[in-house]
Amino acid sequence: MAKKNKFNRINIVYSTNPDHEYESEEEEEAETLEANKQQLKVLRDRKKRRGKTATLVEGFVGSEDDLKELGKTLKSKCGVGGSAKDGIIIIQGDLKEKVYNLLKDMGYTKTKMSGG
Repeated sequence: MAKKNKFNRINIVYSTNPDHEYESEEEEEAETLEANKQQLKVLRDRKKRRGKTATLVEGFVGSEDDLKELGKTLKSKCGVGGSAKDGIIIIQGDLKEKVYNLLKDMGYTKTKMSGG
């Protein structure tokens, strides 16, 4: 559930009417695609992580809840920490091949490895 931000108002700056409801843009959550239709990329990254290596899974199309559920599953099967937000799953450590194989086993057939 997204928080309402007073700065995301549409077409009105101020109203003296105490019963006035501000209009705001509502973001609709994307429907989660089936596992075999997801085009995920698994890559290794060290940027903005103080030299520590992390494995990223990018390209997930769906709701934040489904993204977090997939991230939780991957983290538990790899036995490491991480996070899932903004369509990206971050797994701590250099586990690119393991994450790729886990996604293939889970039915994400269009998954590709990217980078070196």
